This record gives sequence, C-alpha cells and structure tokens, in this order.
Amino acid sequence: MKLEDIALTFVPKLGVRGAVHLLECFGSASAIYSASADELRQRANLREDIIHSITKRAGFAEAERELEYCRRNNIKPIVSTDEDYPTLLREIDDYPAVLYVRGDVKALTRRSVAFVGTRKMSPYGERVCSELISSLADAVPDATIVSGLAYGIDGAAHRAALSAGLKTAGVIANPLPNVTPTANEHLAAEIVGRGGAIVTELNSQTKQNGRYFIPRNRIIAGLCAGVVVVESPEAGGSLSTAAFADGYNRSVMAVPGRITDSNSLGCNILIRNRKAQAILSGRDIVAELLWELDLDSMPTEQRHKQPLTEGEQSLLAYFDNEPVHIDTLIERSGLPAGELSLQLMTLELSGAIRPLRGNMYEKL
Repeated sequence: MKLEDIALTFVPKLGVRGAVHLLECFGSASAIYSASADELRQRANLREDIIHSITKRAGFAEAERELEYCRRNNIKPIVSTDEDYPTLLREIDDYPAVLYVRGDVKALTRRSVAFVGTRKMSPYGERVCSELISSLADAVPDATIVSGLAYGIDGAAHRAALSAGLKTAGVIANPLPNVTPTANEHLAAEIVGRGGAIVTELNSQTKQNGRYFIPRNRIIAGLCAGVVVVESPEAGGSLSTAAFADGYNRSVMAVPGRITDSNSLGCNILIRNRKAQAILSGRDIVAELLWELDLDSMPTEQRHKQPLTEGEQSLLAYFDNEPVHIDTLIERSGLPAGELSLQLMTLELSGAIRPLRGNMYEKL
C-alpha cells in the first residue's frame, strides 16, 4: 500500500538506506509497520528511537497529506514494490523507496541511457549531443534518454531526444510539479506531452537546501544501462553521475574533445584513466551497452556504408559467426597489431563489424 511506503520516507532519521534496509528485511512497508518492537530490533537491528517512531506509526499524517497533494497536482507516486517501478533503479543499494512522477511511468522502464554534462555547453557539445542521440534513435527507436533537465547539456539532450522521436525523462532535484530552472518549464511540459516523464524522489514537504543535486544524480545513473558524459570540466557535477554509474556497474561513456578545451577536460580524463569508453557515434553506445541492432533483416550489402577494399574483405573472412577476440584476429591474419587496429577501425566505420567489450569484435 502506498500510504505505508510514503510514511516510511517521513520516519525521522531513517534515511534512504535505512528504508532500503527495512524493505529488504521485511519485504514491504506494510510488514514493517505491522512488526513489533522486538521484531524490528532483532530482524533489522534498528536504533531505539527509530523503532519507537515506527511502532508509533510515524509518518502517516505526512503521508496522507502527500497523497492528497499528489491527487491535486496530477502526480503519481510509484513505490519500490510496484510492478511499474523501474527495474534497473531497484537494483542499486540506495534506491528511493518512492518516486514521484508526472507523465508516463512506462518511459522509465524502456532501454535507457543518460546524457549529462556541463551547464556551460559549447556549440561543439550541443552539436555532438544532437548527433549522438539522432544516430542512437536510428538504431534503437524505443530508447529513453534520461537527464537532469538543467541548463546546458541536460536540456540539449532532452530537446535532441524529442527531435529524434525518442521518449525522454527528466530527473529533478526539487518537488513536483515545479521545475528548476523555471526556464525549462516549457521543455518539461513538452517532455510529458510527448510521452516522457518528469521524476523526483522529493516529496512536497521537502525543505530546499541545495543539497539534493548529487543524490539526484544517483537516480539518473540508476535508471540507465549507461551514462554518456558529453562535456565536463575537470570538476564538473556530471562526473558524480559517472561515478555513481561506475559504482552501480553501469557503462560509463565519454565524448573526447580537444585537450586544450576546459569543457572536455573531465571527459578526456575519464577516458585516459580508463573510467569511460570513448564514443563517437550512437552505434558506439549501442555496442557498449550490448543493445542489439536490428540488422538481421537487412541485406548484407545495405549494412555497409561504403565498399570494402580487397584487404578489408580478406580480413572479414577471418571472422566467425561468433564474436572474435583481437588476439585471435592477429593470429589468423598475421597482421601487426597496429595495422590490424587500423583495418578494424575502417571495417567498423563501414558498418561491417562492431566492437564489443573486452577487445571483442562481431561481424554484422
């Protein structure tokens, strides 16, 4: 029942991880509130003040007010035990017990990838963001683009998704129905109107203190199979989203830039430190996330964007029907590693192969 789940988030000093711990121990919020003090003490090893709050049904008055607020403002609370709660988000160890959503909740259960970056976006970042999402839409037309509805790359990602016909979800760091920054209210309305969603974990009774942006970033990372950092300075806030994604065993990707550009410094450092996979196209994102391209029904000659040279055709003959490791290709072809890498890059650009994780390649 949603009332108990919402009430749990109002229990003083329990916090997000405390709520997750209790849900794991008892299975549901209703079971938590039905438990005795001894059961709470023995099964969850809670502090006495928290046990006292739960046995006194703390949070119920606030939860009733919150449900009424949601009804008035067309907000749907989704609790972690609901079937339509995002599966990927529930996998992280600090998932929100309740999400507040405007729009279509189903947008949060599609294959999703996050795009994040600096608020001080350059023309390069805006163009790359648009091109990546456009090419991703060609390959995976049912994907959802997730971002933080902020200035800069966030807004550009949402707009690019809408232009490409993709659903998009904005995760905000304030209670609904308001949107911060207010300049993006029209964008938020368009996102909802086009089948997307605006999401927050913050209830209407939250006191704003400017501390919710980093926790918001964990939700962006948790909702998605991977995170793409488009532009970021060395200490950009989007790097926290990348760090969360890495901690959740999600793919981290970054767009390389010139080493003299401060906006690309964070991305370049991620790539240099092998914390992110460099990506150049939407197809790179699909390959990194191991999302299948719908190429089986296409004639082979239509899969290649440009004709292959005789040498490239010869190299292609060394591929099996299963993915092949680069060391195996070196052994089979007899080519030096540098020359082979160059030919593999050409084959990838032509659409004949695609890279996979672990230096594996697959023939298309």
